[in-house]
Amino acid sequence: MALTDKQARSAKPSDKPYKLADTLSLYLLVKPNGFRIWYFKYRFEGKESGVSFGPYPETSFALVREKRDATRRVLKSGFTPSQQRRDEKRLSMN
Repeated sequence: MALTDKQARSAKPSDKPYKLADTLSLYLLVKPNGFRIWYFKYRFEGKESGVSFGPYPETSFALVREKRDATRRVLKSGFTPSQQRRDEKRLSMN
């Protein structure tokens, strides 16, 4: 079940960081200081990794889910998000 805005807004800090799951490996990480950040976990070539998509509520549900879907497409094409950023940077320099 997808995370709702109400659930995300009502998330209280705890002694330890905890995750509020959304869908398809996307979650909101709630830190002890109350900071909340979107994070997407993935596995590539047998290694687990992840990418952050920005703080909540500054990064909306719609935008973060769009970024998750774009990242999934990149992974499906055989590249990691960091490889894609590096390639895009290299192309923009030429």
